Amino acid sequence: MADVDLPGPTLHNSGPRPASRLTRLIASRRFQKWAARFPLTRRIVRNEGEAMFDLVAGFCHSQTLQALIQLEIPQMLLEAEQDAGMLARHTALPSDRMQVLLSGGVAIGLLKNRRNGCYALTTRGAALTGVPGLAGMIKHHDVLYRDLADPVAFFRGEVQTELADFWPYVFGAGGATDPDVAAAYSQLMADSQVLVAEDTLAAIDLGQASRLMDVGGGTGAFLTAVGAAHPALTMTLFDLPAVAPAAQTRFDAAGLTDRVTIATGSFRDDPLPTGADVISLVRVLYDHADATVAHLLGAVYAALPPGGTVIVSEPMTGGVAPNRSGDAYFALYCMAMRTGRARSSDQIAELMSAAGFTYLHCPAPSRPFVTSVVSGVKPS
Repeated sequence: MADVDLPGPTLHNSGPRPASRLTRLIASRRFQKWAARFPLTRRIVRNEGEAMFDLVAGFCHSQTLQALIQLEIPQMLLEAEQDAGMLARHTALPSDRMQVLLSGGVAIGLLKNRRNGCYALTTRGAALTGVPGLAGMIKHHDVLYRDLADPVAFFRGEVQTELADFWPYVFGAGGATDPDVAAAYSQLMADSQVLVAEDTLAAIDLGQASRLMDVGGGTGAFLTAVGAAHPALTMTLFDLPAVAPAAQTRFDAAGLTDRVTIATGSFRDDPLPTGADVISLVRVLYDHADATVAHLLGAVYAALPPGGTVIVSEPMTGGVAPNRSGDAYFALYCMAMRTGRARSSDQIAELMSAAGFTYLHCPAPSRPFVTSVVSGVKPS
């Protein structure tokens, strides 16, 4: 278990506490050498050493993953097992370098080497190919890697990051100028919304809702999933005019045209439509600063009837118990976006409370690396 410093009462105002004796002991090279030989501790030392090396080599692991995905090797192996020579010819890689890449794929648990020399997907590798949007997320990581090339400068706020340019709608309709970038954005958002919708619907009961409005709903992937799960529910999508045509196409294809109303506008500048008794904000808040979020939650509160519900679903940090997905990935991702920040469920609940919502509920997430949920109710 990772060490976590929890806030507690201050007994003496004497400045920072010195490192504990145990911490200093473990940092001692003499103790490390002894522990590596002692029968009761050497397995712990080995496991900790391997975990430490994984941290050191993590960038190389992620680049191996990036290369496998960009070359579409998992997809090829999903169709048929192949040897290194065949994969080298398909991808125009030198055979010796392909062998290194494939061995790296085996080492990180995505591939396995058959006795006949062919490579196949492991269960993890097969699962990776089936996660909607995951390959697209990995492919665009080259932008994030460039933003993090100088991590100290990044954390000092001295890097003019590129990542924000990949998400054209975050800054408003004016950002959607490159059709190729806009298309990549929309497709990645739609693909990844599948898992988000699954976990959100598992955490929230919409059985008593009559109309759901999804604010910032993009091309309608979330509402399409909701519509399939709740056939009697009517819905409204509210987002910028630039995404409306793609959303209409999606709803037409899903047979939802008669159940969904598309309202266009910007929640920064326009009032939200009324009439919904549930409003969802799916992966919206972490794109924006606290002042914008407070304004949005106030607008949601005004648009809901008494007893209406707001649902926030997005990746969240762990608060006093930091987690890998929220604190070591999405927090950095949001910093590179230059617009918002990843928040804990408690922080989101505080913002909801400040907007007037009560009965705040934070169900335990089934997959926090996909999404977490916080809901609140407008008092009757």
